[in-house]
Amino acid sequence: MNTFTLQLHGATQHERVEDVTAFVAHDASGSFGLLAGHERMMTSLPFGLARFRHADGDWEYLAVPKALVYFHESTLSVTCRRYLRDPDYERISQALEEQLRAEETALRGIKDSLERLEEEMLRRLWRLGRG
Repeated sequence: MNTFTLQLHGATQHERVEDVTAFVAHDASGSFGLLAGHERMMTSLPFGLARFRHADGDWEYLAVPKALVYFHESTLSVTCRRYLRDPDYERISQALEEQLRAEETALRGIKDSLERLEEEMLRRLWRLGRG
């Protein structure tokens, strides 16, 4: 059985997975799959799940917030800010949902902070204009 190597690159972690037989994900054009011997290709993944199959036939899921995928000479590189790996679909789906909620909360906090900053700047400009 033909296999390839999957290299996962995150900001704080790096892993190399040997003997991968298939990789399935979706990009802007739709779902796609990669097998050993695939031609060189590059694409970007949106926030979501991908999966890959080990040589023993077991599937494992990969959650990414967005990623760049590059396949060349039997090596698939997935580069992203961070990633989660888990063979259990339910567990990784829950982890992905929790991560999404945490990012939305953080984004809401940043948005609130920017609104307060904008209000303070306008207040100071108004005071300067009054002399």
